[in-house]
Amino acid sequence: MYELSKSKIFRGKREFSAVYHQGRSYANGRMVLYVMRAGDLEGRVGFAAGKKLGGAVIRNRVKRLLREAYRLTQHEIDSEYAIILVGRKKLIDAKADEAIKAFRDLCARAKILS
Repeated sequence: MYELSKSKIFRGKREFSAVYHQGRSYANGRMVLYVMRAGDLEGRVGFAAGKKLGGAVIRNRVKRLLREAYRLTQHEIDSEYAIILVGRKKLIDAKADEAIKAFRDLCARAKILS
């Protein structure tokens, strides 16, 4: 099975800020994808869900869906990119397969699939 190691996940504000400000964004109804080709951050990923989505339980569910979509698709993505996935309102009621489809759609638009 595919695994998402903790060393690949962004932790600090500095890492998130670099991708937010220097990367390109692609969006659909369920999520926003920020992509940056980066030397020191390549192959890393971050997940975010803002407080506008709801309480902690809802935000954690959205982040779980984002992590699962990335985990199952990571082998198809070029490893030279740093990625941030941000959940939107429509992802709250979505199933895992809908999140995966939305993520693959954004990856195709960003041309980061290998």
